[in-house]
Amino acid sequence: MLKFTCVSLRRGANLLFENVSFTVHSGQHVGISGANGCGKSSLFAMVLNKLHADSGDFSIQPSYIIAHVAQELPVSEQPAIEFVIDGDAELRSIQARLAMAEQQNDGHLSAELYAELETIHGYTAPSRAAVLLSGLGFRQTELNNPVSTFSGGWRVRLNLAKALMCRSDLLLLDEPTNHLDLDAVIWLQDWLKSYAGALLLISHDRDFLDAVVGHVLHIEQQSAHLYTGNYSQFERSRAEQLAQQHSSFERQQKERAHIQSYIDRFKAKATKAKQAQSRLKALERMELISAAHIDSPFHFEFFKPERVSNPLIKVEKVTLAYGDNIILDSVSLSIKPGDRLALLGPNGAGKSTLIKLLAGESISANGSINCAESLKVGYFAQHQLEQLDGAASPLLHLQRLNKKATERDLRSFLGGFGFHGDKAVAEVAPFSGGEKARLALALLVYQKPNLLLLDEPTNHLDIEMRHALSSALQDFSGAMIIVSHDRHLLRTITDQFLLVAKGAVTPFDGALEDYEVWVKNQTRNTENNTPSNSSKPSNKERKQQEAQKRQQQKPLRDALKKAEKQLGKLYVKKKQLEERLADTDLYQKSQKTQLTALITEKAMLDKLLSETEGDWITAQDEIDATK
Repeated sequence: MLKFTCVSLRRGANLLFENVSFTVHSGQHVGISGANGCGKSSLFAMVLNKLHADSGDFSIQPSYIIAHVAQELPVSEQPAIEFVIDGDAELRSIQARLAMAEQQNDGHLSAELYAELETIHGYTAPSRAAVLLSGLGFRQTELNNPVSTFSGGWRVRLNLAKALMCRSDLLLLDEPTNHLDLDAVIWLQDWLKSYAGALLLISHDRDFLDAVVGHVLHIEQQSAHLYTGNYSQFERSRAEQLAQQHSSFERQQKERAHIQSYIDRFKAKATKAKQAQSRLKALERMELISAAHIDSPFHFEFFKPERVSNPLIKVEKVTLAYGDNIILDSVSLSIKPGDRLALLGPNGAGKSTLIKLLAGESISANGSINCAESLKVGYFAQHQLEQLDGAASPLLHLQRLNKKATERDLRSFLGGFGFHGDKAVAEVAPFSGGEKARLALALLVYQKPNLLLLDEPTNHLDIEMRHALSSALQDFSGAMIIVSHDRHLLRTITDQFLLVAKGAVTPFDGALEDYEVWVKNQTRNTENNTPSNSSKPSNKERKQQEAQKRQQQKPLRDALKKAEKQLGKLYVKKKQLEERLADTDLYQKSQKTQLTALITEKAMLDKLLSETEGDWITAQDEIDATK
């Protein structure tokens, strides 16, 4: 159980919460809602004991095991599946103790530890890790690839899998769908629905929240309120509350105006001074009800395309390949004004590849692509954020597109994307991911495209900005092709789905709910058609194969154990050295000789550690090669 009692929290001079109280019980799944910067991530930091309340009290059940996704991206030569298994800290602890017990020939302790392994289902850890990785989009052939070989987005997925691997009582997830495609989002959604522990989930994906949470904690104006129900139910409750709040606000403003009028008329008169002072105090004591901010803080529209031709693009029998690997074969498409297409399909099937082709960023192996003279493409993908000039301001980015535009007009345009006042002239480099995504969208809109190619445009955008984007896209008169894991956005802006799968692009004649069924059927078919299920060897053959492998691997496993034993000793010694080097007294002038000796010893130890780790990796690779 997590309990917040009259909690107030500041970050610098910024007050995030004031007098906040709520309780999250075991097993509850809570979505956390609120504008960017309201304190959602700071709330997580409090739960993780990285921040402390300025006043009030926060308590958590002492025995709770907390799992969360690490922010730093791992870079190591460790196999991906082993990295994920590390998430089960209890398993790794038992394995380490077991290795020590076997080394000391302690049969009694070894037996106890084997029983513990059985109790926590430790023998199923590799298969559980493989299921997590597969659900998050990793291929079977990639499971033993070193972590360092994966790109940043895929290492984020590895961190997520590692957090899910932990047998936790409380799971903290901050925008877990940002680096996932729709298939992985659907899988994660189902996994979280069956998660037995308490869940705190920050997400701006309405459909994902609806499926996973049963409560919503809404943070607004330094306060937090816990609502019962999923996100759609919260939105309805919030709308009713805002309507009542707006009515109360209007009544209160009339009352305030009446009191203020009395004060203004009589405060100068001696005979009425006491009455005026009394009313002034009443005015100050009156609870101020904020005006209901029902409308989104963001508002923008796409310009009407200057010229439009039909068709805008015609693709005929195009083949897309990477080297000898054919991604899409014999694709034919005709994109007309008014088309609103969404691309569905599994990860790696070619959705982004197709969009890059239409954007002119990749070349087909054969076939033809004919573009209208009037074609003006607006292409949004995550690498657009990286191409922003960090030293330039949002205003300067626009001025480079249109040198004749007035600063007033450009500032007015940027205001619709949340860049007001000093923010419009601030350098882009320190902007958050959400702010950079909004600027990239602003630049795209300003160029008046007649064909929009959008590849995951909602990553990093909060719900209010997603709402503004959805409203703007609904009124867009050009053509649009989108890849997105945000199902709410797809439902509101598209009218046709194309399935990109098995090297082909075909119409998908169902709704998004039908696609979810299709994804789950594909997963089941894949599992049923794996070689392990199609042709199992007999028990005798299997035992012979296992015996042969054990015999083959024995010298390698001996080398591995030797390296592990040596690493254990070296890590202990390293920790002791680091603790000694952390002693501030050691850095006095009188301790210079000892300090130099310790630094030299540490350098030699680091070198030996590196060599021993290399021996361990070599032995592990050779064992993997014999599997």
